[in-house]
Amino acid sequence: MGEESVPRREVVTGRPSPDGGTTAPRPVPLPHPRSDLGVGQLMQRQLRAGLVALALLGTPLGLLPVLLRILPLADAAPRVPLAAWIALGVAPYPVLLAIGAWYVRRAERNETDTAAPTEHP
Repeated sequence: MGEESVPRREVVTGRPSPDGGTTAPRPVPLPHPRSDLGVGQLMQRQLRAGLVALALLGTPLGLLPVLLRILPLADAAPRVPLAAWIALGVAPYPVLLAIGAWYVRRAERNETDTAAPTEHP
């Protein structure tokens, strides 16, 4: 068993050049300045949609205790009227689903409206 030649290890940091060395790595392309404006506009639109959804959710749910105070529950016997069960157990859920669906559609529309102009350089 003689000496076996072991290939020398090389560290490759770029494409090999024709002369045997390696070329410098490609520079990372910088983002187009117009794309930063699109991101800022998208953030503003998403924030606005989120605040509108929060207001739409907070107003009815915040007024729910006022509604329950107005209902004749304080003077009632241990029986709770049907209106209270409807106000607490049924009415909020369709409203929550409708506001959530509106928010998702609005957020997706904001993204497509903002992404469309920046895709064409």
